[in-house]
Amino acid sequence: MADRGKGAGRPPSQRQLKVGEVIRHALAEILNRGDISDEVLERHSLTVPEVRMTPDLKLATAYVMPLGGGDAEEVVTHLEQHKRFLRGELARRVNLKFMPQIRFKVDVSFETSAKIDAILASPNVARDLDE
Repeated sequence: MADRGKGAGRPPSQRQLKVGEVIRHALAEILNRGDISDEVLERHSLTVPEVRMTPDLKLATAYVMPLGGGDAEEVVTHLEQHKRFLRGELARRVNLKFMPQIRFKVDVSFETSAKIDAILASPNVARDLDE
């Protein structure tokens, strides 16, 4: 098992949650306004369901998903190419002493919830619930 570092396994603090939410709102605004000149990003409407902060607030992991779910890996690759620009835009919009580094990941929570729904709807589970 990999070592996750200090604070692994603890729930996020109120500060982490608040900073993550502020960054999520600002990032969603930047992406919706189309401030980035990129052919791939312009083709997709992106959603940012969550931004997770490390305990020291030095790294923000933004989970993104194009609406419809297509080309998610390609979108994340292009966002990674523009993360320096995005960090600068976030620094102008969010009042923090230090702007965290940003990394992007594909949000898989929709897929996970769809799998859970499918399992719950399966005949075997429905039979067990009826008993």
